[in-house]
Amino acid sequence: MDWWIWIVLGFALLLLEMATPGGFYFIFFGASALVVGALDLLGITKTPWMEWILFSAFAAASTALFRKRLLKRWGATIPTGEVDTLVGEVATVIDAIQAGAIGKAELRGTSWNARNTGTKDLPRGQRCRVERVDGLTLFIRAEASSSSN
Repeated sequence: MDWWIWIVLGFALLLLEMATPGGFYFIFFGASALVVGALDLLGITKTPWMEWILFSAFAAASTALFRKRLLKRWGATIPTGEVDTLVGEVATVIDAIQAGAIGKAELRGTSWNARNTGTKDLPRGQRCRVERVDGLTLFIRAEASSSSN
């Protein structure tokens, strides 16, 4: 390929990196294309297969060496711990659930399997607190009675 095609390809890949959310992939391919274009302009690369091998090698090496550092410095932060917890939320019993048994409860507009961890049966419509979540099962206990409805 001509040197100017590598340069155009390099800038196109760098623009593509800016248009995509921070994965830091295209930047290395763009930089590699620019390097190969410069080497071709200087007459160092003689054949197209050599250009493609250098492009691949530069892209792979720079990705392996610098991507983690870029992500650590400028990448999106990955939350640690629980992102969204259901513990402490209020669920409503859909069908009566006996003490220690599993039934159905509604939480955030979705029907869940729910285990009654309390000692009393939960009637339909009972408000309950989620104590813990295991997979797709909520462990619920009747909400303490209050004077307000």
